Amino acid sequence: MAISKQANKKNTFFRIFFSLMIAGGTFILIRWGIIFMRDAEAPERLLTNLSTRLGWVSLTRRLLEDGLHPLTGKIMIAVVALILGVAGIWILFWVANNLLEQLPGKVRDWLRPIIFVGPAFLLLTTYLIYPALNTVYLSLTEDIVSLADEIPDEIASTEQMAIALAATKDNLEFGRYLIDGERFELGTVNVIDGKDATKQQTIWLVINDGNVTTIGLQNYLFAFTSPEMHIAFRNNLLWLIVGTGGSVVLGLLIATFVDRIKREALAKSFIFLPLAISSVGASVIWKFVYAWQPPGREQVGLLNAIVTSFEIEPIPWIIETPLNTFALIVIMIWLQTGFAMVVLSAALKGIPNEIIEASRIDGASEFQLFFRIILPMIRGSIITVGTTIFIAILKVFDIVFVMTSGRFDTEVIANRMFIEMFTFRNFGRASALAFILLVVVIPIMVLNIQNLRRQGINR
Repeated sequence: MAISKQANKKNTFFRIFFSLMIAGGTFILIRWGIIFMRDAEAPERLLTNLSTRLGWVSLTRRLLEDGLHPLTGKIMIAVVALILGVAGIWILFWVANNLLEQLPGKVRDWLRPIIFVGPAFLLLTTYLIYPALNTVYLSLTEDIVSLADEIPDEIASTEQMAIALAATKDNLEFGRYLIDGERFELGTVNVIDGKDATKQQTIWLVINDGNVTTIGLQNYLFAFTSPEMHIAFRNNLLWLIVGTGGSVVLGLLIATFVDRIKREALAKSFIFLPLAISSVGASVIWKFVYAWQPPGREQVGLLNAIVTSFEIEPIPWIIETPLNTFALIVIMIWLQTGFAMVVLSAALKGIPNEIIEASRIDGASEFQLFFRIILPMIRGSIITVGTTIFIAILKVFDIVFVMTSGRFDTEVIANRMFIEMFTFRNFGRASALAFILLVVVIPIMVLNIQNLRRQGINR
């Protein structure tokens, strides 16, 4: 008995030691892989060193003279990422499970969820929750009064830096202190409107160890009061109503009619095909469709070629307002109709034939059958499709950016966010617009979850 216990202890010690050795080696390989993937010249150095040690003189000479082809280097980096990303993580989880098995039952049951769910939660926090919270913070901290990011030397020596800093700007008026410390100051500053002195905005001025930050709602005021943003909100509303409604209605009609024809699969393939095209690719295609030339010139655009064949002047589809916004919405409907058709067609096929036959026997017309029997039965699928397309359209950017870049009154919120961030470098305004999109999406997601629960999913 004592010998058996001693053997078990040795076996446990060996398994723990072996697992830790494998874990250490895997961490070293992953660290090497991260360094390798960050260095664009690492593949060339690796091949050169290997060929030199293996005595491949011709390959070594060619690498030293001509270097490594860029595509080969990218492929090597991709292979390393794939191997270490899949095999490395799998090995670490295997080691963790092996170590857990050596612990007492209660401790093992307590640690197992933490070890296996913890990394996923950590990644979720790092790449989703933290960026969302940081976006909210940035949306409140954009400086609209052009203050320096650091306190100037002549102000840093004063006892009340916030008052001295506000005095350097003609449109600033210091309010009051909430905290007046030696290295940290927090107070309010009134921003005076240059056109109307009676209009003032109150912002918080934070001075922390020589760094200056302004906190306020000025970015949200821009979002809801700027004429450019009014156009963007109006266009987004049009996109949501016309784009979502058009995609769902067309998808439902096509699904209903196509289910009754012989070549159903072929017809659905043609309708679904645009969904396989990216938004940028679809925009390029439709740019040729909407192409316009002044009257008297040859029209290369499909629509204007048809229009001029009836002796009508060519129409500037992308320039003329508000026609251009609806022209862009048509592209999104063209892309999303196939998705709506596939999902709703599956829902229609799920309706029992007995219900359809019973309704017809009771004297229901096709019109009554569709609106009073079929539609209520696929209501959940319609809501799911509608909310999915709604969210996709709410974030629409590619089509507008490729077709017009927001010109000719076609601006939308996502495109404006891109311009504020990458053109004007107004990160606070861009963050405010991103947060507004997030707030609008949340109720739609709640509606979708409630709809899924009504259907018995995710209970």
